[in-house]
Amino acid sequence: MDTLEKTDTFVCATYARQGKAFVSGSGMYLTDEDGQVFTDFLAGIAVCSLGHCHPEVTAAIREQAGRLVHVSNLFYTRPQADLAQALVENSFADQVFFGNSGAEANEAAIKLARRYFQRNNDMNRFQIITMTQSFHGRTLATLTATGQDKIKQGFYPLLPGFIHVPFNDIDALKTALDDTVCAVMMEPVQGEGGVIPADPEYLAQVRQLCDQTGTLLIFDEIQSGMGRCGTLFAHQGYGVTPDIMTLAKALGNGVPIGAMLATAEAAKGFEPGSHGSTFGGTPLATAAGLKTLALISDPGFLARVREKGLYFKEQLTELQSRHSRIKAVRGRGLLLGMDVGEGAGDVAAACFEKRFIINAIQDKVLRFAPPLIVETKDIDRLISVLDSLL
Repeated sequence: MDTLEKTDTFVCATYARQGKAFVSGSGMYLTDEDGQVFTDFLAGIAVCSLGHCHPEVTAAIREQAGRLVHVSNLFYTRPQADLAQALVENSFADQVFFGNSGAEANEAAIKLARRYFQRNNDMNRFQIITMTQSFHGRTLATLTATGQDKIKQGFYPLLPGFIHVPFNDIDALKTALDDTVCAVMMEPVQGEGGVIPADPEYLAQVRQLCDQTGTLLIFDEIQSGMGRCGTLFAHQGYGVTPDIMTLAKALGNGVPIGAMLATAEAAKGFEPGSHGSTFGGTPLATAAGLKTLALISDPGFLARVREKGLYFKEQLTELQSRHSRIKAVRGRGLLLGMDVGEGAGDVAAACFEKRFIINAIQDKVLRFAPPLIVETKDIDRLISVLDSLL
């Protein structure tokens, strides 16, 4: 059996895979089993933000793999301590919990928010407000938090304690925010939901409402964080700070790792035994995360991300002026979306035939999340292909 047949035979059919098997990657490019080279404008869904097999991250992984891979969280390790310190020093947070994925990071945030109040004997304050069209993961709690019905189909009954309100609608949030709510959980830029940025005024009002009611504010930056929107964390571009933030995807540049960051006050909700993860924060994953964070947090690197994101958005907007089926271009930094109405999946498939990897969401929006090392010449090549297909 070839790779495709063997995968379809022995791996659960939970993904609609493209008909190629990739064997190697370097920077912006992936090579399949037939030696064909593809230009990647998806980066493993915003994961390989420094490009595939970045030499400095690869060296950090190799060095750590030859030294120590795992000892469990019953013991201390230096890479975990160093990454936690680096995340704290680059953010609003005071403490970090490590898991293996975005879903685990969001599970930790949900549990911390509820437990923060229940440790203070406020047992009725357990509801969490999230946004319609949001995406927070595929565990039972995080898919319940997700504001898309299609993600929940077939998994009923869902967990109690989640309320969904329209995104960018402050009046709806005011109505729902009562004394049973422990947290508001949201993405500063909705990725899976259609690449929809929060309005700056709305985000500031959400923070104000949370302050007035003593509610914790959780930002899910699993897709939008780690430089993707042109600042190290997306909320830094808004000037609004959460109490809790979740990260994953680009944090390890391909090595599985998730992180939940919290203020010292919010972190009081956890104590020894209240939460854990067997593999979370291993020396291997945190060594990869430490090197990735050092490279992405460089101010010069982030300035170039903003420049390239602006250039990319300008080229997409220029396409919109020539093609009437393009309804909107939106996004921040290098997380961009182009609403083409119905048939976005067909456009993404046609791009794949021309060896460009992009993504379609909701079958109406093309999502672009290239490695942050993308160059304008790569953008120009993709624009030319899109121009021919639209």
